[in-house]
Amino acid sequence: MTASSKKIPRHVAIIMDGNGRWAKQRGKARLEGHRAGAESVRAIVRACGELGIEYLTLYAFSSENWNRPRAEVSALMHLLEFYLKQEIPELDKNNVRLAAIGRIHELPGSAQKQLAKSIEALSKNTGLTLVLALSYGGRAELVDATREIARMVKAGQIDIADIDDKLISQHLYTRGIPDPDLLVRTSGELRVSNFLLWQISYAEIYVTDVLWPDFRKPELVKACEAFGKRHRRFGLVNQEDK
Repeated sequence: MTASSKKIPRHVAIIMDGNGRWAKQRGKARLEGHRAGAESVRAIVRACGELGIEYLTLYAFSSENWNRPRAEVSALMHLLEFYLKQEIPELDKNNVRLAAIGRIHELPGSAQKQLAKSIEALSKNTGLTLVLALSYGGRAELVDATREIARMVKAGQIDIADIDDKLISQHLYTRGIPDPDLLVRTSGELRVSNFLLWQISYAEIYVTDVLWPDFRKPELVKACEAFGKRHRRFGLVNQEDK
């Protein structure tokens, strides 16, 4: 599959699952699984650029992940900062632009500062947009959007009748980003885990048993090939079904 493929997804979203199991299978600490997972992030970002994918959204840290052991959360935040700083040259060389969604204000101050620096450093790039979902939860996103729309109604800026799916989309964390065409979940789990609940309404879903640290370009190509064989109806009747 190449960038010229007709049915390459424009936006791929990935639930990166299996770091802990990968480490356990090898008798290693969970942090080693997360470090191995970071290598997959590097490989998949590069592969997306090579395939011509325009947007890649990675479920990097969920709102529920704050409930993990404090030591693991702290290690993940340090790993995030290290990745954001270390990968700027590689991302810049590959013309990658960086964005983030979620309740970013909940991240440690140092992580917020490094994230802002990395986003600014890559802001002029025009290739793949890498979107990191950090302290992200689909329900929280809808709550935040609803609160902002309610504030606007109360202030008389809009009327209740103005509220429609377009207005809601404009108040999500992902405003300005097209909805995912393909949702990939690694490790074989069959759930969406509070990820992009509004945005994946019509996304094609691809689940693989491969654990995230083992997910590389060949696995991404398989997912894209499966996507290319799907008939996307968006609620309509396909002519072949008549």
